[in-house]
Amino acid sequence: MHKPVAIILLNWNTPVHTANCIVSLKQYCDEHLFNIIVADNGSTDGSLHLLKNQFPDLIYIENNENLGFAEGNNSGLTYSIEKGYTYSLVMNTDTLVDNDLVSCLTAHLDNHLQAAAVQPAIYWMHDKTKLWNGEGSFNKLLGTTSSSTKLPNNSDTFKTVEWVTGCCILLKNSALLMSGLFNQRFFLYYEDVELSFRLREIGYELHYLPLCKLYHEAGVAAKVEKREGFLSPVIHYYTSRNHVWFLRKYGKSVFYPVNILYNGIYYLSVWIYFKLRGRNEKARFLIKGLKEGVFTPQNSIWP
Repeated sequence: MHKPVAIILLNWNTPVHTANCIVSLKQYCDEHLFNIIVADNGSTDGSLHLLKNQFPDLIYIENNENLGFAEGNNSGLTYSIEKGYTYSLVMNTDTLVDNDLVSCLTAHLDNHLQAAAVQPAIYWMHDKTKLWNGEGSFNKLLGTTSSSTKLPNNSDTFKTVEWVTGCCILLKNSALLMSGLFNQRFFLYYEDVELSFRLREIGYELHYLPLCKLYHEAGVAAKVEKREGFLSPVIHYYTSRNHVWFLRKYGKSVFYPVNILYNGIYYLSVWIYFKLRGRNEKARFLIKGLKEGVFTPQNSIWP
């Protein structure tokens, strides 16, 4: 019997986290439902050799360079679609499960034909009593996206949301064939929000299912110990650029004056903070991201 779910794990120099994630999936989830695809984004630390020795039965895709979160996961999504899987479960590798997450999410999409995707409640790894990511929303007036950190209660069923996080999202491949995959131009950050809005544009719903849960360390691939702190300066480039790109496409023009004022003050405050702390590389990447966000031709972002 063909398994319905392809679990896509994107590895980039994080073999220990990836291995721990795989072990937890195999321990708690029904393996009759899924195959695991490890897409490696050009790791330089011997990740593939280590993972293949530990888990020889998995499916491996070798990307020859770091394609980013968007295109790296697209390599796994393309394989999933071409091989006839019904669903694709995109998961960050710095996550763990302690319940049958795959069965929980799959049963939900099986029973909700109007939904293209569903995400679980995602808790912090270091404090499993606190929610990291819940119901995703978009504030049109301010031009900001957010996810709720309010703990669900036992009576919560699913909620229809405005966006779902790429940290853990089960997608219907039939919907992806209509919407397209992650936008590779986004590379990293906001690619999940952008795909969410495309799925909703073609008539699908997105669901948040708080009774399913996952634990997330958060930001492992973005952490680098440098003079300016542990968060890579390039992160500020992608978050600022992609935020502006997203607003240019999905923001409401009537709210643009408020969007510009609110976010302008926010980014100016961040830039001043970086300069005062001597974090000049981060300040430079922030400005670079904002410039490209504003001036990149829209037809090169969405060909």
